[in-house]
Amino acid sequence: MRAITVCLMAAAAALGAAGPASAAGQEPGEVVVFSTEAQPLSVYRDPEGCQGLPTTAHVLSNLTDRPVKVYGNPFCLGPSVVVPPGHGTHVPGGAGSFSA
Repeated sequence: MRAITVCLMAAAAALGAAGPASAAGQEPGEVVVFSTEAQPLSVYRDPEGCQGLPTTAHVLSNLTDRPVKVYGNPFCLGPSVVVPPGHGTHVPGGAGSFSA
């Protein structure tokens, strides 16, 4: 668990002190997904629509300026968990998706 925390902290430092974008002309941000210590982070810049999660996805961080919905299927249908800007959540591996 400590290794995951260290990886997420390193990812946040690498991305800078990214907060929700508020100035006109700025990108809405990124959704960052951590899978395993052996894999690079999956970064979705200015995501729109339904995005499938990597099969080994473990944690999603919402660095955008809007809520992101996480689903337990690859189609962004049915029940979802809303992740507010600046927050994160554990995600279902294998068949999950998110929409921004």
